[in-house]
Amino acid sequence: MKKPRGLHPDEEALWRVVSEQAEPLHPKQPLTNSGASIPDPKRKPVKINKSGLRAFNIGEKAPHRNQSHDLKPALSDRIGQAPVHMDHKTFGKMKRGRIIPEGKLDLHGKTMAQAHPALNRFILDAYADGKRLVLVVTGKGKHRDEPGPIPVPFGVLKHQVPQWLMMAPLRSAVLQVSEAHLKHGGSGAYYVYLRRHR
Repeated sequence: MKKPRGLHPDEEALWRVVSEQAEPLHPKQPLTNSGASIPDPKRKPVKINKSGLRAFNIGEKAPHRNQSHDLKPALSDRIGQAPVHMDHKTFGKMKRGRIIPEGKLDLHGKTMAQAHPALNRFILDAYADGKRLVLVVTGKGKHRDEPGPIPVPFGVLKHQVPQWLMMAPLRSAVLQVSEAHLKHGGSGAYYVYLRRHR
C-alpha cells in the first residue's frame, strides 16, 4: 500500500490561512487533529416528524421502496383520469359504446407525417359539419424486434394522437377524448367528442 505524500510547505501555509478564516459548523463539538468534529456520544439523534414523515435515526437503514421506474403513468390511465368536460350522462353512454360515431378515421399504416394532416382535416371537417362524436382508429402498435437501451412506447400514433387533439388547431373543436369501447376498437381507437359548432 502506497504511503500518502505529505503536504508541501506552500500547501501547509494555504491550509493554515483557510482553517483560520473558516467557521466551524458545530462550534461546541471538539475537533480532531484532522479538523473533523467528534460526535458527542451523549447527544441523541433528533427525530423529525413533519407532514407524516417517519423519524430516521443515524445509522438506521432506509426503508426499501418497491417502486417501478416508469416516469409517467400509462396512456390509458392518463386519458381515463382526465376530467370530464361534457355531460356526464352522455359521457357514460359514450364509454359504454351506446352512441354510434358519426364519422371514422382509420390511421392504420400511416406515418406521423401522413397521419397528422389527415387528423387535422378530418376533425375540422367533422366540426364544420356539426358532428358531435367521431372515432379515430390508431391501432395498438407493434413491439419492436430490438428494443434498445432507451424504452420507446410502441404504438407511436396511439400515443401521439391524443396530444395532437389537445393542440391547436384541434383544441378549439375537441371537447373530450376517451378510449373507445371494445366494439369500436378498444384501446386501439379514440372517441373524440366535438364542441357544438357556432
